[in-house]
Amino acid sequence: MIKRFFKFIYKLVLWLFVFSIAVVILYKWVPVPMTPLMLIRNVEQLQDDKKVVLKHDWIPIEEISKNLQLAVICSEDQNFLNHHGFDFEAIQKAMENNEKGRRIKGASTISQQTAKNVFLWPQRSWLRKGLEAYFTFLIELFWSKQRIMEVYLNSIEMGNGIYGAEEASKYWFKKSAIKLNRNEAAAIAAILPSPLRYRANPASNYIQGRKNWIVRQMGFYGTLDYNKKDDK
Repeated sequence: MIKRFFKFIYKLVLWLFVFSIAVVILYKWVPVPMTPLMLIRNVEQLQDDKKVVLKHDWIPIEEISKNLQLAVICSEDQNFLNHHGFDFEAIQKAMENNEKGRRIKGASTISQQTAKNVFLWPQRSWLRKGLEAYFTFLIELFWSKQRIMEVYLNSIEMGNGIYGAEEASKYWFKKSAIKLNRNEAAAIAAILPSPLRYRANPASNYIQGRKNWIVRQMGFYGTLDYNKKDDK
């Protein structure tokens, strides 16, 4: 019985491993229709007797303003084009600050956030962090940086029931994502750490301050060019 049990576990793990790789490869080309977070938020809305809201419209990255792509890089992960999924310098700084009783934002890269958003659940645990590292490795292996950005900007939560750049642009600024100017893009990027708590428009004093900082960083960063540092 014990031998059969371990044989079953081995086969299960093997099939899960093969399935995970197959899904990652599939999503290299196919739009992500739904994420675990979208389902979780809908369940939460039902449990709280609130109106179920799910607005998600997948668009290709060519239809997302370069301003928004650059804004989220400057806000969330300025080393995005250079690392291979993990920013070890940022992780080290986060660990040092946590030991001192302070927290630092930015240790989780865009690649890690994409892996979590598409394949996993939001609650923190060692299991989820381990799986997040695994899926981050896979998407960095099989996807280009531009594809990671495309999936990220189409899947991330950007408001109450609002997912992806297109719906966020329509909701906050009444326009398509391709038409976002630098300030509008920075405003959306500014709320990403807590999109259910903050508003991109009208912006609070705190979000206005974050937006101004992001705009300055965009100026320092310069032109966004995936081809220079992405050879996939």
